[in-house]
Amino acid sequence: MMETEFTVTSVTPVDPPAKSEGGDWHCYTIRQGKNTMRGFRRGNLRAVTAAAEAIAMQLNERRFGKRARVQLVMTSEKSSKKDNRS
Repeated sequence: MMETEFTVTSVTPVDPPAKSEGGDWHCYTIRQGKNTMRGFRRGNLRAVTAAAEAIAMQLNERRFGKRARVQLVMTSEKSSKKDNRS
């Protein structure tokens, strides 16, 4: 059974949390199938939406393992030393 991806379903302005300074707070919702996560973040709509999308992308990467971002090349010390002696 293939599960659905995490996606941002909403970003809406909200009142600031108690004892916090400043305004411009948003609540974002990330869903995956029946699972729902809500978070709160300060910033303009564009910044909070971008942050929520980054979180959803990271959650999806964790589900499947990270995609290769670095190419590792393994060499043995013996072959490196032989090449240097020639």
